[in-house]
Amino acid sequence: MKALTLRIATYNLQKCVGLDLRRRPDRSLAVLESTGADLVVLQEADKRMPPRPAALPDEMAEANGWQVADLGEPGGSLGWHGNAFLLRGKSRVLDTGHIELPGLEPRGAIRVDLDTPIGPLRVIGVHLGLLRRYRLLQVAAIRRAIDRLPVWPTVIAGDFNDWGDMQALQSHLGPYRIQPSRGSFPAPRPIAALDRFAIGPGLQPGEPTPHIAQPARIASDHLPVWIDIAATPAVAALAPARRRGHSAQAPDRDRLQ
Repeated sequence: MKALTLRIATYNLQKCVGLDLRRRPDRSLAVLESTGADLVVLQEADKRMPPRPAALPDEMAEANGWQVADLGEPGGSLGWHGNAFLLRGKSRVLDTGHIELPGLEPRGAIRVDLDTPIGPLRVIGVHLGLLRRYRLLQVAAIRRAIDRLPVWPTVIAGDFNDWGDMQALQSHLGPYRIQPSRGSFPAPRPIAALDRFAIGPGLQPGEPTPHIAQPARIASDHLPVWIDIAATPAVAALAPARRRGHSAQAPDRDRLQ
């Protein structure tokens, strides 16, 4: 029997301003819809200047069938440090949090713990810095933050902002394996794989796929990238307890291996 999968997308919205210089959140939502994603990690979902109002209004997202994860940012922001998280279908948010990141630029990562059709899942949404030195410090900070949390099957997703090979970043991420990916930037003729997924133990990833269908090539300077993931048998075995109405429970570290 084919394994149950969940589709996760990452998308840098560029504040919903397309390459035609028009701010079109409705167009951004149309792109998200066409990816077929169940969970979406967003970057640049807010306008830059304080109080950072949402470039993609949450009421518009909700009207299009998305649930917006509450990340506790005041002032009308959709997320935190421009990072936001949308979901639909049978997944349910259990907890959220922030991860402070070092660097000259103001950066932060978001955490969303979920009960999903494939079992318990933690998603870390990131938008790493422009300078390589700080990207390395930031992924190290993310790894330390994850290691302090209860063990969950984890996906790190977002704009990694790195044009080179991933060996240096990977050295700080340990068991969270950065997946080989095709170019997603710039959207009209993508050459750089900036938008990435790192997949932790307990999960079986498919191939990351940039979404190239219009209007994706004009809606932002980045293409969205999606990946299908399934749970390993140890994690999938927890799903029946969820269906009986119990809270999601993550396996211990040994069962994730």
